[in-house]
Amino acid sequence: MASLIHEETGTGYRREGEPVSELAMRAKGLPLDKPSASDGLTANQSIVAAIRPVSAPVAERIYRHRLPVRISHWLNVPCLLILIMSGLQIFNARPALYWGDRSDLDQPLLSIRAMKAENGEMRGIATIVGHKFDTTGVLGYSDGSRRAFPAWATVPSTKFLAMGRQWHLFFAWLLVINGLAFTAYALISRHVTRDLAPTGKDLRGIGKAVKDHVVLRHPKGDEAKRYNVLQKLAYIVILFVVAPLIILTGLTMSPTIDTAFPWLLTIFGGRQAARTIHFIACFSFVGFIVVHVVEVILTGFFNNIRSMVTGWFVVKHEHEGASHEA
Repeated sequence: MASLIHEETGTGYRREGEPVSELAMRAKGLPLDKPSASDGLTANQSIVAAIRPVSAPVAERIYRHRLPVRISHWLNVPCLLILIMSGLQIFNARPALYWGDRSDLDQPLLSIRAMKAENGEMRGIATIVGHKFDTTGVLGYSDGSRRAFPAWATVPSTKFLAMGRQWHLFFAWLLVINGLAFTAYALISRHVTRDLAPTGKDLRGIGKAVKDHVVLRHPKGDEAKRYNVLQKLAYIVILFVVAPLIILTGLTMSPTIDTAFPWLLTIFGGRQAARTIHFIACFSFVGFIVVHVVEVILTGFFNNIRSMVTGWFVVKHEHEGASHEA
């Protein structure tokens, strides 16, 4: 971590940032007479207290994100967005998930379809493990069209499976290359062990961390300089569990890859099971992204974005004796 740079963020004098002058004291009717010998100490202390500046916040700039981390992060943004949307386009071609190696049309784990109701209207119906939900207007049937996911959520927006697959495969390999490069950097530079791996102390405080997040109480001061335990666990799971699952299950769905590496089908229990795991891992990524963006906004949008662009992150502290967080 680069050396820390401290900067004063304000003067903070008691009366709206202005030093208290003798003229101002006279105008306010403050006593200026010399104190007697008996009460001189008390009088002097009261005058000093009247002109003592209020504690001002100090901004500490730390170099939080190194260049390889920032490059990898911003490459991931378009890759993940297009991968998710093109993946939904592919799912629309067969909007159901199964377990095993065969697709049993009568017993899907999940399906999103358009069905005609008794009154003749078309309704979107999502079925999850036998339980049906009306999702008209969002899933199954939207804008007068039979499609699992609506046009605004897919790439391309029209029903174009071949193009969706081309987009998906291109950005999948781009994401894999970027991910491998980042992982290599993170291991060699000890970014994983230094910044991401939770310590025993972190794990012992996981209960408090969960409670703080529930009530939207976020780390401040020195605690804001490093990732909290929930961030660390989320990054570790995404990097070493979810991402490998997405890559391996994606490869398992390819007949060409299966021919070269048939053990993939054995590991995941068949092509349909791999497709289901792939879908679950995808939406795990979606959940992570949503929470990540919300936290970025809640903990200081511009400060967080600036740190991921320039590397520099600002942490605000209080002067000694301050009565509130800056």
